[in-house]
Amino acid sequence: MLLRQATCLSLLISIALASTAGAATIGREQDIGDLKLGQRVLVDDGTCPAGQVREVRGAKMTDKGVSRTSSCVPRHGPKTK
Repeated sequence: MLLRQATCLSLLISIALASTAGAATIGREQDIGDLKLGQRVLVDDGTCPAGQVREVRGAKMTDKGVSRTSSCVPRHGPKTK
């Protein structure tokens, strides 16, 4: 039972890390286009403090499409243009 829980937890952690690592980095939020539910896009527009980048997420479905939320997250790797 304990092994099953540990395996499940490690799977969830790897999925979370993979989704963040696979996020695209762009320069402006206007360049995003249609965002899918659960999709994450990193926006490097200078609005976050040094060492951080803004992460825009497709948060929930509404009658007008997918609503977005954003927050500043730590920057991973070198800055790209």
